[in-house]
Amino acid sequence: MIFVPLPFVVTLLLAILLVRMVRQSDGLAPEKRPFLILALLYALQSVLIGLRWGYDVIALVPGQAVLATLIAAFAWIGFSNLARETPASWLRLWPHLLPALLVIVLMTFWREPVGAVITITFAAYGIALFWLARFGPDGLVSSRLDGALLSYRSLLITGFALIASAAADIVISFDFYRTGGAHAGAVVAVGNVISLLALGTAAAVASSSQSVAPAPAPEPPGPAAVMGPSEEDNAIARSLDDLMRSRELYREPELNLGRIARRMNLPARRVSISVNRVHGMSVSQYVNDFRIREACDLLTGTDEPVTRLMFDCGFISKSNFNREFLRVTGISPTEYRRRNQIRPAAMEPVPKTALFVSR
Repeated sequence: MIFVPLPFVVTLLLAILLVRMVRQSDGLAPEKRPFLILALLYALQSVLIGLRWGYDVIALVPGQAVLATLIAAFAWIGFSNLARETPASWLRLWPHLLPALLVIVLMTFWREPVGAVITITFAAYGIALFWLARFGPDGLVSSRLDGALLSYRSLLITGFALIASAAADIVISFDFYRTGGAHAGAVVAVGNVISLLALGTAAAVASSSQSVAPAPAPEPPGPAAVMGPSEEDNAIARSLDDLMRSRELYREPELNLGRIARRMNLPARRVSISVNRVHGMSVSQYVNDFRIREACDLLTGTDEPVTRLMFDCGFISKSNFNREFLRVTGISPTEYRRRNQIRPAAMEPVPKTALFVSR
């Protein structure tokens, strides 16, 4: 019977994710390319792991080491691009290739420090990703608001996985010291398979910024919401309210914080802080409140299918739409329509002002 290592199965799953990312209409957009490269690196690394630990191909070890440093670098590049209003040019990204070049040199002339270099690289990029996450979902200004929360979760998963990989390298080194590496193979194989599958899924979710599974409860307001709103905050919030109502920006499926900030000629972080302080919620929740208000009007005033009016309101993911509708109204869209059509007096439509009360 032919032996098929588990990493090859993971490779197949990663390849499916990669095809899904490429087939998206905007899959080759500048901010998405690092995630495509990252998914490809995950798939290649999984193949090398399968050949190394499944068929004992020792010659592939240098390739694994180089790919490991590239994975950490492109994970940072991908998420840091989501935190910028415009993606960084490729010419400015060359310093992130230095760890891989260093590993290549060391593998050629002096192999002993390679493990330490990889461990430090993973730990450094993991810490950098957690530092990037300090602003919450609103920090990912180029992520579509419909999926900003899941992009943020993907960022945290990736940062944790990189730090966990660094810790695993330390455990493996200790195992070699104590037992001569008796458990190293199992730790590497199992740990890498789990990490690559989780990281590949995170990269696909961050790239598409879509909800592929029910998301957790909304994040509590960030530190900026603790302070009372200033006059400037109130003025920005009023301008944003006017912009949403007059231009109906919330109907744009690809709307993100960066686009909103450019319309207002303000820094994205400044808009986010004002919304946090005035409304006590993230920008994604604020925009989704407008979308849910529109959905309520359409549910009670038309016979359009729920899926169709969901798209009309600016949502792309049905799971995200249902979750946000439940957050705002306390019931599902179908139940909301049923109550209003059967017993109009039993439940009034959600007041427009109620959707913007600070939570």
